[in-house]
Amino acid sequence: MNARLRLGTVLVLILAATGCGEKIRDDQPLAQQQVQAAEDVLGLDFSASERDMMMEDLEDQRTSYAALRENIPDNRVLPAVRFDPQVAWAGKSRFPGSRAPLVNDWAVWGDPGPVRRPANLESLAFASVAELGKLIRQRQVSCLELTDLALARLEKYGPELECVITLLPERARSRARELDAMLDRGEYLGPLHGIPYGAKDLLAVRGAPTTWGAAPYQDQVLDETATVVAKLDRAGAVLVAKLTLGALAWGDVWFGGQTRNPWNLEEGSSGSSAGSAAAVSAGLVPFAIGTETLGSIVSPSTRCGVTGLRPTFGRVSRAGAMALSWTMDKIGPIARSAADCAMVFDAIRGPDPRDPTTVDLPFPYRHDSNLEGLRIGYLKDAFDQDYPGKELDHAALRELRYLGVDLIPVYFPLEEMGINPDDLGIILSAEAAAAFQELTLSGRDDELVRQVRWAWPNVFRTAEFIPAVEYIQANRQRTRLMEMMVDVFRDVDVYITPSFAGESLMITNLTGHPQVVVPDGFLDADSPHSISFVGRLYDEATLLTLARIFQERTDWNTKNPPGF
Repeated sequence: MNARLRLGTVLVLILAATGCGEKIRDDQPLAQQQVQAAEDVLGLDFSASERDMMMEDLEDQRTSYAALRENIPDNRVLPAVRFDPQVAWAGKSRFPGSRAPLVNDWAVWGDPGPVRRPANLESLAFASVAELGKLIRQRQVSCLELTDLALARLEKYGPELECVITLLPERARSRARELDAMLDRGEYLGPLHGIPYGAKDLLAVRGAPTTWGAAPYQDQVLDETATVVAKLDRAGAVLVAKLTLGALAWGDVWFGGQTRNPWNLEEGSSGSSAGSAAAVSAGLVPFAIGTETLGSIVSPSTRCGVTGLRPTFGRVSRAGAMALSWTMDKIGPIARSAADCAMVFDAIRGPDPRDPTTVDLPFPYRHDSNLEGLRIGYLKDAFDQDYPGKELDHAALRELRYLGVDLIPVYFPLEEMGINPDDLGIILSAEAAAAFQELTLSGRDDELVRQVRWAWPNVFRTAEFIPAVEYIQANRQRTRLMEMMVDVFRDVDVYITPSFAGESLMITNLTGHPQVVVPDGFLDADSPHSISFVGRLYDEATLLTLARIFQERTDWNTKNPPGF
């Protein structure tokens, strides 16, 4: 048993942290003053007689803690208690009024218009997925040519951006040749046939390293392929690279450096889907796969000036993905437009027996849908705040009003409910600490590059002090937030929010609602800004329709960073 594991109990850890008493061995009984010191840290107050009655049970608990820590499950093992956003979905719910107007229909894609093979294929670096797909379908460009283009750009610009962990040239070229041969036989897999892409390196790919962006795992090779990668394989997409992420999915600092923002190489790309956003922004890949637990698609998409979709919790299988928070992790696409995100989402969504949180629901997206009959709200209190980019966001609202949208003010009655959503952040902290408890107890958390207050090593250690009772209470308040969101969506189908001002980002990551983040201007010449749309549970079709129409009205998503 290692030195940290011998501490044996949260009470002992608290004593060490507060300096009250000396560390005790597993075979050394607790004393009342040590329990009282623990109470001080946790904000509790028991009498001496109450403490005396607890002592034997606390000793039993300490023994159980030690036994549990001797057999910590693998990261991929889900807890028996899981989050299900459908409890707030009418038809299967105690909470009426939240069901999205879904119909059993297939997505219908539009024609991008005339496309021609350019004299220099490099000019396709910023083409849309739809345009590239049509060039391939018409046999103007081969799958192998697009794959070689992506690999070349990743090799050229990847080191400068620090956005690539592992290139996969053999896998990619082999698959591209297969896809070209399929076209020769008249076999076409759909709009992603032959489209290169990158995956955040917390998604397993059999035979390739899956580093999770963290030094303790940089040589890890998992004998599985993530479901999202397998689905994209079946859809004809070509995986060309494993892209960077902030270590264990926080920030943009990984074991090899800091991923850069293509618009400003002096700053990071934000994270944790750092490499995915940077690679799309710089035209290294047409799309990439990211993940979000609390802003990890929204934040880098904003910083890098690209479009990101965080789907409803349970829409996309997480099998084969690193677990950070079993009740909050979500996988989604990052691309240059909402229309491109829709194509990718359609390929990766759906049920998976390897992930029991997944659902089988339709995605009735249509390229020609309009805003007729759509009730659109805006989070008024958030827009009224003072924050960087406020003018850009209000200009975006004006653009929607020019389209004839009657924006409906939306409010979160948090003060009346007595809830501060930030207090519920202990849910993420506790689950993340559980997912990586072995790393903490072994002391290998010291190998992570970032060793500051707002980084995982400190959060993991601090989370060991979160009482299980408070974790449960936070989840009960989470249920109340879900009920609140039911009321919000009685009056609107989608609402618009600043990407970061206000409480929407935290709340919707807790309730599982989908969000699309899109560029809406620049704070200055090298600093993109974004606005976000939030939709009903499982209604990504309506959400992406609004985002697509906004992007057709504006041209912010067509801006590309100079130098790439």
